[in-house]
Amino acid sequence: MTESAFTLDPRLSADTAEVGELALCRVLLMDDARFPWLILVPRRPDLCEITDLSEADAAALWQEIRLATGVMQALSKPDKVNVGALGNVVAQLHVHVIGRFRSDPAWPGPVWGFETRKPYPPHARAQLLERAGALFSAA
Repeated sequence: MTESAFTLDPRLSADTAEVGELALCRVLLMDDARFPWLILVPRRPDLCEITDLSEADAAALWQEIRLATGVMQALSKPDKVNVGALGNVVAQLHVHVIGRFRSDPAWPGPVWGFETRKPYPPHARAQLLERAGALFSAA
């Protein structure tokens, strides 16, 4: 499998902004101001499950999840970081790294399907992308 055959699912593309690239994954910011939310998408074609990754890529994904969790903690200081790979709506393998607060509108339930996504104002999204990019670069 080669990275050149990778294409991002249009639904992920429509709901996110790109933070940057790690060794394996494209890092996206979910455009939902209610929750600080990163998405890691391995740049490998035709993957649905974590078990579809090679052993080396699976190990790299775990390291990148750990890195993204640390970035989320530094970025937002959440009470809890949720990590999940569901794929019920978008089958393309992707991992959610979501900062959760006891005060957030969905707490303690899941964020998926909770009310309507609220996009960031453009200036706030740009600032968050810059901060997240800097944190990934520094890690």
